[in-house]
Amino acid sequence: MVFGIETQVPLGQPLRKQLSHGSSSNLELHSHGDENTTEYRVKATDKSGTKLISLWHDVTLVHVDPATDRPTPYLNFVCEIPKFSRKKFEIATDEVGNFIKQDEKKGVLREFKKGDIFFNYGCLPRTWEDPTFVHPDAEGCRGDNDPVDVCEIGARIVKTGDIRPVKVLGILCMIDEGEADWKVVAIDAEDKWAPFLNDIDDVEKLLPGTLSAIREWFRTYKIPDGKPPNVFGLDEKFMDKHYALEIIKECNHAWKDLITGEKERNMDNYDPQVKGLVRKLSKSNLVDLAIHDDDDDVPNF
Repeated sequence: MVFGIETQVPLGQPLRKQLSHGSSSNLELHSHGDENTTEYRVKATDKSGTKLISLWHDVTLVHVDPATDRPTPYLNFVCEIPKFSRKKFEIATDEVGNFIKQDEKKGVLREFKKGDIFFNYGCLPRTWEDPTFVHPDAEGCRGDNDPVDVCEIGARIVKTGDIRPVKVLGILCMIDEGEADWKVVAIDAEDKWAPFLNDIDDVEKLLPGTLSAIREWFRTYKIPDGKPPNVFGLDEKFMDKHYALEIIKECNHAWKDLITGEKERNMDNYDPQVKGLVRKLSKSNLVDLAIHDDDDDVPNF
């Protein structure tokens, strides 16, 4: 297998539908490089191990039932950091193939100095928080240039790179060093609590203290690094499922503009720093993506 080749299609050329992945059923995860080094990567391939899969671009936003090949009411969650761990793994949005790597700063691998995180943490594929867009509820802050983050509160420990179907319950607007960094709260569709949790108020009622603990985690996790506490928009409230789905839809549409080149074609009026952020992102495997409104529309479940 050859890694590290950027494959793109000319702007406006139709993208093939059949090679996108609606679940983890036909994917394999592979580790490359030595753990605890800056070269370590978690990579996804098809079952044959011959085709590289981008966990950001090639996995559909809406979960597809592998038995029926039909969309479900759930969204796909890509886990980056398993619960009860602290290594800061993340999808490498600026690397060809979008492998998962451990974040580093000046060659030093990063961990949460605060301690282990208590929920599964990752992102929604095919979403992008546009750094040129300022949401009216985001305290004047632009998007953080990453996929939308997810805090999955189920009992299962999900390993790095795994894809799970989740129910969206709500969302928190964190402001991280001047950028809007939305945090979706979700639960694994197969978790024992899933039938009882349908909106954010259910979490507060049935699992009291969970939401405030999530907010305090994000408020304080950078303090051990010598940074000030994070702040939040919307009076620090967790917004409900409907609001969360609207944010997710916006970020899915932004992702489509990104990978089709529409965003770059309309950036003449933005400052060079923002242009550089967008152009740095890897759009590998575009030949395999499907841009069909009926496939990636967020369900009203």
